[in-house]
Amino acid sequence: MEVLTVPFFAPEDCHKVWFEKVSPSLAYKSGEDFAKWQQKAKAKLTELLGDQPQPVPLNVRVEWEEDRDFYREIRFLFTAEEGADVPCHLLVPKSVEGPYPVVICLQGHSTGMHISLGRPKYPGDEKSIAGDRDFAVQAVKQGYAALALEQRCFGERMDQRPETAKGVTKTRRCFHGSLNALILGRTMVGERVWDVSRAIDALAEFPQVDLERIGCMGNSGGGTITFYAACMEQRITIAMPSCSFCTYKDSIGSVDHCEDQYIPGVLKYFEMGDLAGLIAPRPFVVVTGAQDPIFPLAGVKQAFAAAEALYKAAGAEDKIKLVVGPEGHRFYAQQAWPVFRELSGWF
Repeated sequence: MEVLTVPFFAPEDCHKVWFEKVSPSLAYKSGEDFAKWQQKAKAKLTELLGDQPQPVPLNVRVEWEEDRDFYREIRFLFTAEEGADVPCHLLVPKSVEGPYPVVICLQGHSTGMHISLGRPKYPGDEKSIAGDRDFAVQAVKQGYAALALEQRCFGERMDQRPETAKGVTKTRRCFHGSLNALILGRTMVGERVWDVSRAIDALAEFPQVDLERIGCMGNSGGGTITFYAACMEQRITIAMPSCSFCTYKDSIGSVDHCEDQYIPGVLKYFEMGDLAGLIAPRPFVVVTGAQDPIFPLAGVKQAFAAAEALYKAAGAEDKIKLVVGPEGHRFYAQQAWPVFRELSGWF
């Protein structure tokens, strides 16, 4: 009888074997008709994101408007689906003439969209904002309108159950909502992507916004939704995810992440770099940190190389760029915005 010198007990031991073996079955193959591949890949991603909500009237309602130093701020709500109202802040610059390109700003796993507005509310918010995460303010300074959207599980959309119902996971804002989505045949990624699409519908109510020029950006979990929203939503004309685009194997497959990052079964069909082909030929700016411990640079570069190959197949190799900041898990405004401006062609 053979004796194992090192027994394999942990689930991670088994999963590691599968991560090494897996060969995504719907990855683009060189020479394949690119347009047909996109149709096939998008259909599969739509399926993987889970059951889609049913559209209901948007019921856009403005709560207030205020003038700030260099922009006008509009606070409004819309209804994404039954039981899901979405609070938003639309920032419109005063310095240039509209209608304005608009950047949808998605915060990561944080205390809420007030981070995008640069307004600390809770302990630790100042540190988060200091990592260049006040995206909406940055976008307005670029001359663009900005939409700060409260994502499910964060800020005003946090779990509202009594503390006694939250058990040991009370500090993990996305835990309960993400797992409930799964048992309902949905995913938190799919629900958040739906909200972004409905937000674009809602923007049609605001003549200050140019609906032909819509960008989307975010850091960490916000970058994740930026990526998948751009894969699914053709009206997003440029995407800039930060500290989120990486191989599944090297990021969420190797390092503990929040439940809201996972799409059941996705690696059977695609690596993350493969899915970038659904964004092509629209501009795609990948931002990362050289020392990011949870989205390691080697995995980012591998995913980006796959994305570059797809952009070349789409005849758009000049529409994709990688921006590497010198530090860790944060946004890099100084390096990223000039590339965004270049690839978008916006003023």
